[in-house]
Amino acid sequence: MKAVRLSADRLKAGQQAIHRGHSHSGGLLQEHDHEPVPGLPQELPAGERILWQGAPRWQALAVEAFHFRKLTLYFSLILALRLFFLLEDGLEGLPLAKAMGPFLVLSLSALLMVWSLAWLSARHTLYTITNRRVVMRIGIVLTVTFNLPYSRITAAHLRKTVLGHGDVAIEISHANRIPWLQLWPHARAWQLKHPQPTLRGLADAEQAAGILSKAWAEDRGERAMPASQTSAEEMGSGFHVVAH
Repeated sequence: MKAVRLSADRLKAGQQAIHRGHSHSGGLLQEHDHEPVPGLPQELPAGERILWQGAPRWQALAVEAFHFRKLTLYFSLILALRLFFLLEDGLEGLPLAKAMGPFLVLSLSALLMVWSLAWLSARHTLYTITNRRVVMRIGIVLTVTFNLPYSRITAAHLRKTVLGHGDVAIEISHANRIPWLQLWPHARAWQLKHPQPTLRGLADAEQAAGILSKAWAEDRGERAMPASQTSAEEMGSGFHVVAH
């Protein structure tokens, strides 16, 4: 796991969120059904510009967020056990096929449903990094947008996988906690007490993290350290990419 860290004593206080929303999400959530700009619920304010946009790979969501491989293994074991017991009872041919049929159909239906949810989640998701904030447009039925101004971001974590994609998990100040269920599947795993909005399944995760690093630094008039930084002890203040 790589981490992108921000020095807490450099955070600006008192900057308001660009969009106000539900109080339980710290003013970061906004529901909408119209996009004047792809991925954004409103036109960009003067002086703000888009630096990067991307979406999850649906295969990555299926494997990592919806645990498609684990579910496939689970149903395979259930079917194997069912087949074993039926053979032990002496069933074969058509009676065996009829006994196995309902279990096979239910298993395939469940896997197809999970696969479809992953595809729909990726299709309806768009992540945006501007020079002032990170925006996450998510939602299959109800489209919502999370606006994460740099003043509310305290750290971020870059994770690359052997499959070639990666995640950028963003820590926000505790005062702006977003419920985990509102974020899922765009949330870092096991971070339930202080959920971390996550740009998941990105083919260019390292590039996105670098752009985010530079944008955060420029927002505070600081200099971003290169992504090749490898030691947490060598970190100074500001936004860094470091290897654990």
